Amino acid sequence: MERTVERDSGFEGSGRALRDRLTRLVAVGEVGVLLALIVLVAFFYMMEPAFLSERNIRAILRVVSFIGIIAIGQTILLVCGEFDLSVGAVAGLSAVCSAKLMTALALPVPLALLGGVMVGAGVGLVNGLVVVKLKIPAFIQTLGMLFIGQGLIQVVTNGYPVYPLPPIISDIGYASIIFGLGWSFVFFVIAALGADFVLRRTVLGRNMYATGGNPEVARLVGIDTNRYKIGAFMTVGALAAIAGMFVMADLASGTTSIGSGWELNVIAGVVVGGVSLFGGAGTMAGGLIGVLLLQVVTSGLVVVGVNANWQQIAVGVIMVMAVGLDILRRRFFIAGSGGAQPVAASTEPAAKPS
Repeated sequence: MERTVERDSGFEGSGRALRDRLTRLVAVGEVGVLLALIVLVAFFYMMEPAFLSERNIRAILRVVSFIGIIAIGQTILLVCGEFDLSVGAVAGLSAVCSAKLMTALALPVPLALLGGVMVGAGVGLVNGLVVVKLKIPAFIQTLGMLFIGQGLIQVVTNGYPVYPLPPIISDIGYASIIFGLGWSFVFFVIAALGADFVLRRTVLGRNMYATGGNPEVARLVGIDTNRYKIGAFMTVGALAAIAGMFVMADLASGTTSIGSGWELNVIAGVVVGGVSLFGGAGTMAGGLIGVLLLQVVTSGLVVVGVNANWQQIAVGVIMVMAVGLDILRRRFFIAGSGGAQPVAASTEPAAKPS
């Protein structure tokens, strides 16, 4: 009898251990989106082998390098429990302001580029202060800033492209560094690796997860959650500015269309990649894989000849499904695993009150 009980206990223990391992695997957002990416690539390749042509792969990575730069900042901001709908307008505004500094004021190129970054960071600072200090929801504030930014673009440019720009700007835009891709892709890779390291391996990153996961507990252990949120808003604003100026270099002019519609593509991508809209969950790798997945869907539908209107429908459906899966994962898997929440990481010594 005792042997039977021991054997049953062993089976129960091994079953529980297997279930816990599967739970932890499913709770990792990038696993599912990576599998979905592989399936989609295989599907579009079977439909049209030209999908994996060198030209099409380069085109996909080129677009991802622009949107992905902003997605890095958006992922950081979502981890902190907020989001920014104004990133597209900020990208366009920063680009045309930088172009105006080069043309109308004839400033040196480095100063003009720095000015564009400062415009983006400044808008992020305003968003952060309004959300944190005035307690206006990020949705309302950043949506309002989206319209303000679009209006300022027209004011700065009078509705016309800003050109001609200095030759060095064209050189940056037309450069081929690796696989026919330019400096935007190089910057994207370096920034992604750096941001991933910060989120995974540093106290700063653990405090960001704590800020988004449980801000009340984070404040109790001495984390200045307001400062982290403002800093995240400034980061996404600065990165949006950099992405916009890379597009400006690619076009060799500051056009009013730069950044148009990027905000929804960025948020949809990182959410599809498992970064939670509720804060405190998700990884940089998952968010960027999600951006790549959406671009694969868009490009694949074009290659197989699907009407452009269906592309937007596909992106919307994928985003809704991703948010639904995120809710289910948090409700049934993460909560059911009994694992430590991200806020537990905030108990590191560096997070103690000063």
